[in-house]
Amino acid sequence: MPFSVNDTFIYLVSAAVILVVVAQSVFFLVKSVQRAKKVGISMATVRKTILSSSLFTIAPAVSILIGVITLSKFLGLPFPWLRLSILGAVTYELPAATIAAGAMGTSVTETITDPKVFATIAWTMTLGIIAGILLVLFGLKKIQKGMNSIGGQDTRWRDILMDALFLGMISAFVGMLFADIRSGLPGFIPLAVALASALLMAVCGLLMKKCKMSWLEQYALPISMLGAMALSIPITALMQ
Repeated sequence: MPFSVNDTFIYLVSAAVILVVVAQSVFFLVKSVQRAKKVGISMATVRKTILSSSLFTIAPAVSILIGVITLSKFLGLPFPWLRLSILGAVTYELPAATIAAGAMGTSVTETITDPKVFATIAWTMTLGIIAGILLVLFGLKKIQKGMNSIGGQDTRWRDILMDALFLGMISAFVGMLFADIRSGLPGFIPLAVALASALLMAVCGLLMKKCKMSWLEQYALPISMLGAMALSIPITALMQ
C-alpha cells in the first residue's frame, strides 16, 4: 500500500486530537461562565467579552490558516492542521521541517512520498518544540525572577534584552534566506518578499504609534503575511 501524506488514518488521528483540545476549550468556557455568574458578573458583560474575544481570534486564525496551506504543500493537510491547531507556529514548523528534510536528502518543494522522511520530519517538529513546554513548566518562575531583577525598577534594560532575543531569533531565520542566495538569482526572491513583509509590518507599526490605531495590533501579522504573498507575484515576475 503506497504511503500518502493525506491518508485517511492521519486525518482520523489528527481530528481525534483536535476534538480533545476543542472539548477542553468548551469545558473551560462553560466553567468560566458559571464562575462569572457566581461572582455577580452580568451576562451582558460575559456575552460582550466572549464576542470581543472571538473577533480578536480571527486575525491570528488567518495567520494559522496561511501556515497550514504553506505546510500542506509537502506535508499534506492533516498533519499541519494538527500541528498548527494545537501548539506549533509556522515560524517554527517550517524551519524545523526544512532542516529535517535536508538531513534526509530531500527538500520541501514537493509532496513527501517517503514514509521515513515524513516520520523524521514529524518527529523533529514534535520533539523539537517540547523543550519550550518543559522550560515553561519547570523554569518559568526562575526566568521571571531573573528578568524582574534586571535593571531593578527601570524596565528599559528588560525591554532591550527581550528585543535583542527577538532579533536574534529573526536573524536565524534570515540566515536561511541568505543561504539560498548562493544558488543564484532565485535565492534573492524570498529575501525580497521578506523585506516587503517587514516593510508592511513597519507601516502597521507606524500607524499604531502615530495614528493611535491600537486595534491594528491584532491584524498586523496577517496583513504583513497576506500582503507579502500578494507582492511575491510581481516581485517574482520582475526578478526572473
